[in-house]
Amino acid sequence: MIPMTLVEVADCVGGRIVTADPEQARRIVVTGSATVDSRDVADGGLFVAIAGDRADGHDFAAAAVEAGAAAVLCSRPVDVPCVVVDDPVAALGLLARDVLQRLPECRVVGITGSQGKTSTKDLLAQVLEQAGPTIAPVGSFNNELGVPLTALRADRSTRYLVVEMGAKGRGHIAYLAEMVRPHVALVLNVGVAHVGEFGSRTEIAVSKGELVEALPADGVAVLNADDELVRPMAERTVARVLTFGSSDSADVRLGPVDLDTTGRPNFSLSCELGAAEVVLQLVGEHQADNAAAVAAAALALGLPWGQVLDGLGSAVARSRWRMEVTERPDGVTVVNDAYNANPDSMRAALKTLAVLGASGPTNRRTVAVLGEMLELGATSRDEHDAVGRLAVRLNVSRLVVVGEGARPIHLGAGLEGSWSGESVFVPDVEAAVEFLRGDVGPGDVVLVKASRAAGLERVAQALLDDGEAHR
Repeated sequence: MIPMTLVEVADCVGGRIVTADPEQARRIVVTGSATVDSRDVADGGLFVAIAGDRADGHDFAAAAVEAGAAAVLCSRPVDVPCVVVDDPVAALGLLARDVLQRLPECRVVGITGSQGKTSTKDLLAQVLEQAGPTIAPVGSFNNELGVPLTALRADRSTRYLVVEMGAKGRGHIAYLAEMVRPHVALVLNVGVAHVGEFGSRTEIAVSKGELVEALPADGVAVLNADDELVRPMAERTVARVLTFGSSDSADVRLGPVDLDTTGRPNFSLSCELGAAEVVLQLVGEHQADNAAAVAAAALALGLPWGQVLDGLGSAVARSRWRMEVTERPDGVTVVNDAYNANPDSMRAALKTLAVLGASGPTNRRTVAVLGEMLELGATSRDEHDAVGRLAVRLNVSRLVVVGEGARPIHLGAGLEGSWSGESVFVPDVEAAVEFLRGDVGPGDVVLVKASRAAGLERVAQALLDDGEAHR
């Protein structure tokens, strides 16, 4: 964060300074990043006290200052230097907007889509880091709290700021875009994730398109040429449009994708600057689509083609629980993709599992541990049923379905007709772990995937812990 006195912070957010006289307030300078966690305070940082359902940040204000915070942004007075506002989250957004306005050399990229935002964000950040200091979210900081916390990490040395943007309804992305004023808007796709909240894919597209509507005339909208709901967003912006995808009309074209025996994709990318073969260090066929999107966004920012290709080829996974592949000492391979799930990402993960199972001189036994995909609305049962049927068609050796919400996966597998007992339903994580301990053996490949609320990362961790216990 750029240095700001407490007086400047108060003026920016329309707050009042408490527990510091005017002279003292001018001497207090916020120099570190902002945080809502008193255990994660930067020296000279700003602690944002939020009153939540489970904990009240105001109770930790003193501890945050003792740990090094310069001051606190809060909604009621605390016994340390603070700025009091009506709504700390809204005030945080105002502060982020003000800071970015003071950084005219920083180029902002906004990313949205129904799936792939975090993986694409991580990949783009690594490509841009070759060209200059880059700030990107940690994990999936993509809402009205995470976006300003990310933006406030920028300082005068920052050349690129990558911002991930999610939404629960109309106006959410417009609010975030007004806060950070993107120069490049990247729209990955419009899927069925969150259709239960929005009502339809068309309504999701309306929300996602708010990002391109926020672009200035000298900005660039980077759009998926293969998505019938993303392509028309070109009509919703005054900015230049650059497209990516496997379509012949795409500006950055993605060729056929092959997965090697480790699940890593190789493919061709081409544009008016040239063509090249790319091999990613990431796992999963879907990463090729993300790479094409990243290439287009990087070109929109003016990076040389060769530098873009080098960055893609050297990038590694950064965010946890997204196709994390770990091999136990006994040869069991655990693929932890338990951070989130939707029908498209489920299909991609199962296809990758099949490839991993086919690696080596003999086929390896494959195990898919799948939980519920949330927020699918009226399509939920059919989408879960389809996942179960796909597992059968891909010849997955064992399907373990976890939780009542995911039961249609188990039923769909049974109705596909070619299995006899390969699909097992268990009620919860504990039952899944107990079953797998008696079922998984050396050489097996185990995929663990579900929506975040299912908590299936605990299954993956238990499997890895078991491997360490038998080292």
